[in-house]
Amino acid sequence: MATSILLLNGPNLNLLGSREPSLYGTQTLAQIEQELSDLAREKKLALSCFQSNHEGALIDRIHACPGDGVDFIIINAGALTHSSIALRDALIGVAIPFIEVHISNIYRRENFRHASLLADCAIGSIIGLGAYGYRLALQFAAGHASAKA
Repeated sequence: MATSILLLNGPNLNLLGSREPSLYGTQTLAQIEQELSDLAREKKLALSCFQSNHEGALIDRIHACPGDGVDFIIINAGALTHSSIALRDALIGVAIPFIEVHISNIYRRENFRHASLLADCAIGSIIGLGAYGYRLALQFAAGHASAKA
């Protein structure tokens, strides 16, 4: 059975491509998801994608992961990274390994963005490498899955 990976994107990431392109680039979320889906197929991984602007919907999706057989989560929680204890608790609660991804370098931005409530629970964080960070996260997830097999 293929390793199952969930790509989870939080608030405002549906605006990628048009929202502050100088900061986030011009690639849309749909383009990123398509690129990752293609890469996942090459690596014989099962990838599902979910984006919501609502904290509760993200938490509900995380809660469904064990029942869905999700083995690994790649998450860009957007601004919820810096504020959502509930999202942190959901990730800890399901005990599925995850990587935190940020398109922009949060440490080169406003001070309130420098703290991540997820980083110490994550296997790792990929920050400031643009949309390419998602690709790196998927490659790591593939290697992590094969190392566990």
